[in-house]
Parts: sequence; C-alpha cells; structure tokens
Amino acid sequence: MSIDAAQCRAARALLNWSRNQLATDAEVAVRTIVDFERGARQPIRSTLSAIRRALEDAGVEFIDGNGSGPGVRLKKG
Repeated sequence: MSIDAAQCRAARALLNWSRNQLATDAEVAVRTIVDFERGARQPIRSTLSAIRRALEDAGVEFIDGNGSGPGVRLKKG
C-alpha cells in the first residue's frame, strides 16, 4: 500500500516530527517531503517506500481506506 500526502502529514504530527526529521530518517531530500505533502509532485515508488518505512519504524501504523478512507495511528505497545 502506498501513502498519500495527508497520511504523511498526519504521521509526522503523531510523532511530532519536522519535515527535516522525516527527510533525515527516510534518507530523502527535504524538498521531496515538502513537495509531496503540498501535492506538488508524487515521489517515485522507492522514495514513498523509504518515507513509509521511516514512519513505521518510528511507530506509525498506516490504515487502509476501508470505507472511511485511509488513516494513521500509533502502534500499540
């Protein structure tokens, strides 16, 4: 599953992460995060995977759009 810009912003908010922190942990450019989150461009698949992996490693769980739309939450425990 891919992630969208709103999920990325929400995940960062749950972690209280700046765009710089996410860029560092995902090993991508800050500009990539900025452009993705504001809808200016869609990163390539490997970049999205790196962003998702960094957020998941920090404790975020991505929720599929199961009728209510996609979302995020912190993992239990």
